[in-house]
Amino acid sequence: MAWRTASRCDSLDDARRYLHDLAGDVVAPGRIDAYIDHGAQALRALCGWAPLDLMWVKGYSDYLPERPGGRAAGRSVEPRPFDVRRLGDDYATMEPFYTRTPLNVIVHQGDYKWLSTGMRHWRGPQRMLKVGARTMIAKARGRRLVGMGSALVGALMVGVREAGVDVRLGCGVADFVVETAGGRDRVTGVLLDDGSTVRAAHGVVVCSGGFDHNHVLRKRFHRAPAGPDLSLGAASNTGEPIVAAGAIGAATDLMDDAWWAPSIPLPNGPWFALAERSLPRSIVVNDRGVRFMNESLPYVEATHAMFGGPYGSGDGPAENLPAWLIFDQGYRDRYMFAGRTARSPLPRRWFDDGYLIRAESITQLAQRLSLPDGALESTIERFNDAARSGVDGEFGRRESAYDRYYGDITNKPNPSLGELGKPPFYAAPIVPADLGTKGGIVTDERARALRADGSVIDGLYAAGNASSAVMGHTYAGPGATIGPALVFGDLAARDIAVRCGGR
Repeated sequence: MAWRTASRCDSLDDARRYLHDLAGDVVAPGRIDAYIDHGAQALRALCGWAPLDLMWVKGYSDYLPERPGGRAAGRSVEPRPFDVRRLGDDYATMEPFYTRTPLNVIVHQGDYKWLSTGMRHWRGPQRMLKVGARTMIAKARGRRLVGMGSALVGALMVGVREAGVDVRLGCGVADFVVETAGGRDRVTGVLLDDGSTVRAAHGVVVCSGGFDHNHVLRKRFHRAPAGPDLSLGAASNTGEPIVAAGAIGAATDLMDDAWWAPSIPLPNGPWFALAERSLPRSIVVNDRGVRFMNESLPYVEATHAMFGGPYGSGDGPAENLPAWLIFDQGYRDRYMFAGRTARSPLPRRWFDDGYLIRAESITQLAQRLSLPDGALESTIERFNDAARSGVDGEFGRRESAYDRYYGDITNKPNPSLGELGKPPFYAAPIVPADLGTKGGIVTDERARALRADGSVIDGLYAAGNASSAVMGHTYAGPGATIGPALVFGDLAARDIAVRCGGR
């Protein structure tokens, strides 16, 4: 498979050094080593068990590639398109992709990079044609294709059904069943919120996601305006299994952090501003009218900067919120914005309802944003000087390979910097949305749940966003949530198999 090409070009030692450097002392070293050492085996097993075909996202940089062991060429894979006809009735239960992409419209990660810069480079129209041709061919052949995360879960569901797994949907966890034998407590099942009980002969693995849509936990651990209303996580991620695990003694960690996603609030929900922040002729400012970060930062680090602290918790208002993405008409003439192609008119409702603000001058825009007199003008003047020289002396925008990935390579002298000067000028709020929460059950290198004293809770395992992130407070690269979920889920299953004698 194509993902093996990436592994041959990489080094386990480099990957290990990279993750240890990023996580620091926040994560137990054994967990990081288990993830690195077992990753390839877990992925091979998964692709053999389910009809999952992965390809390397060549050139999609690690998010912090300049750190020791980082890799500018990238380490991530994504699924090839999946035909949901294979799911039968199960397709109706699939969580839709957050942008509600139509069937057969498959945009690979490598496509998106070029689509965002429109007609600026020949690869832009080439990718548009490829996406269009891919769509028409699929329709002509009667296929019903999905991509990205939908392709992943679709293939996994086929594997689950073919393995004869009993799947129960529409029920939640109320508590864990704990029994005592020989003076030791052991988790032996799950009490569901409908009052029924599911018994587990050898172990319970919690893979329920984080607490994205739990209002109580979000208010307790995260600062406003972060919370369920700005979460792009599945609506069913409400955290009850994490709470239930805590009630029987499980330790939790990283509850104050999330897989943050700086987003533009629009009528249908937050739009994840992945490329928008990195394109020339744009900046992000706070309510003092000044820049406070390299706008191209990876999304977790960018949101940490928005909060003005390392994570999402703390007392009092966030230091750099509210924040706005400021751009000019030159940006709109060149680049995609919130899914709208370059030059295409933005919906009038976005302006009428205050989702976007437009003005004929920088001063007028600053007044509409209630920014201090002269602050935005001075900020843009300094930024334009940096754009002309090609060097962002304040925040180093473009110095990282990740900065340049979403830039415009035709823009000189810096693919990430461009002067704001063509009216009208625009301001879009940037808010701390998230792709899911990071905090959860503390586990060991075998995915076993741990108490605060480090002892193991017999029979209880956790993986994915229900467990505290093996990446710590940062985001190593694309797939840094899904990869550990798959690997530690596999490690949990293997540990259970050993317990039950390989049955």
